[in-house]
Amino acid sequence: MAKILGLGGVFFKSKDPEALSQWYQQWLGMDLAFPYGISFKTDQVPKNGFHVWSPFKQDTTYFGSDSQSFMFNLMVDNLDEMLAQIKPSGCQIMDETERGEYGDFGWFIDPDGNKVELWQPPEKPPEE
Repeated sequence: MAKILGLGGVFFKSKDPEALSQWYQQWLGMDLAFPYGISFKTDQVPKNGFHVWSPFKQDTTYFGSDSQSFMFNLMVDNLDEMLAQIKPSGCQIMDETERGEYGDFGWFIDPDGNKVELWQPPEKPPEE
C-alpha cells in the first residue's frame, strides 16, 4: 500500500492573495521565492517538530470565528520573539499563550481574519 509522506501544502482562498503573501513575508519572514507560495524545507524542522493533520469537530471554537473552517499552525523557532515581531503590524494578537510538554503556542488574527496558531516545538519529546 502506498503511504503518505507528510503535509504537501496548505491551499486556501484570499480576497487579495498578493497583499496577504506580502504581509506574511514582511512580518513573519516567510520566503516568497517559490512560484506558488511559500516553500518550507524539511531540514528546517527542529528535532522535536512534526507535521499534524487533524480533523476537529464541526462545532469547535478553537479556530476562532464560526465561519473559519481551518486554522494554520506555523512552526517557529522562538514564540515570544515572533509575537513581538508581528505586534507592530497591527494584527490582533491573542492575550493567552500556552506552554506545556508539546511546546509553546500563541495565536493571532491575520489581515484576512484567519486565526493562526504559532507553535514552538519542545526542547525534548513529550512523555509517552
